[in-house]
Amino acid sequence: MRLATIRTDGGTRAVRIDGGTATALDAGDVGALLVDAAWRDRAARATGPTIDATALHYAPLVTRPDKIICVGLNYRNHILEMGHELPEVPTLFAKYPSALIGARDDIRLPPVSSAVDWEAELAVVIGSPARYVSEDEARAAIAGYSVCNDVSMRDWQNRTLQWLQGKTFEACTPLGPELVTLDELDDPDALELTCEVDGEQMQKAVTSDLVFGPAALVSYCSNIFTLLPGDVISTGTPGGVGAARTPPRFLGDGAVVVARVGGVGECRNRCVC
Repeated sequence: MRLATIRTDGGTRAVRIDGGTATALDAGDVGALLVDAAWRDRAARATGPTIDATALHYAPLVTRPDKIICVGLNYRNHILEMGHELPEVPTLFAKYPSALIGARDDIRLPPVSSAVDWEAELAVVIGSPARYVSEDEARAAIAGYSVCNDVSMRDWQNRTLQWLQGKTFEACTPLGPELVTLDELDDPDALELTCEVDGEQMQKAVTSDLVFGPAALVSYCSNIFTLLPGDVISTGTPGGVGAARTPPRFLGDGAVVVARVGGVGECRNRCVC
C-alpha cells in the first residue's frame, strides 16, 4: 500500500495511491490515519473521490508528527572511510514539525546561512505505539518507509557540540512523497539511496550498510519514550555530503536537489532565496 498527504482547496487530505489514481481517505493527513489501529483496513477499503495521481500537490507526509527523530553517523562505509570507529549506540537528535515541507516544495534558503547541505535519508514512519519493544516487535510497529532530506545548515550546526540549531530551520526538510508499506518492497532491508544536485550524483549507498537498521532504531528509541503513530525516524545519511568535499560545496539559489530511495520514492526540491 502507498499513502500520501496532499494539499486541497479545503486543507490537507490523506490519499491511497494505486498506480495513476489517488483515492481520498477520511483523514486530514497520513498521521491522523495511522492513529486508528485499523488504518490498514480503513485505507484499503476506502472508496472516496479519486484524483489523477500525476497532479498531486504533496504536503509533508505527516504534517504534525509528535516526534521527528534523526540519526547521525549511521552508515558503516562512511564512518570507516572517515577514520572513526563504529558507534556502540545510535547518535540521536531531533527536529520540530515546522521544519517539514512537501516532497516537491521549494527549500527556502535562510539568509543567515551560507552552508546549506543535503542529506538523503530513509525515513521510518511509526504505525502503532511502541514502548520497550524488541527488534522483532519493533518491525511490527513500522507503518512503512518514506524519504527525507535532512537539509543541514552546517555553519549553524557546528557552532556548538549540539546539532539541533543547524538541523531544524523552518521549512527546510522535505518528507515524502509517500508512505510505502514494507510488503510493497522486494527487500526492505537493502534499498538503494541516492542524492543528486543539479543532475550530478552526490550520494549513493544501500540501506543494508546502516549500522543501526530501522527495527534496531525503533527498539532503541522505545526505551527513551513511547513512539506514537505518525512519528518519524530519519535513519541517517551516507558519504557524499557537501561539507565533506574539497572544497566544500553547498546549495545555492536555483539548485535542484533530489533525494531518492529505490522502490520508495523521491523528494525533488528547488532551492530559492
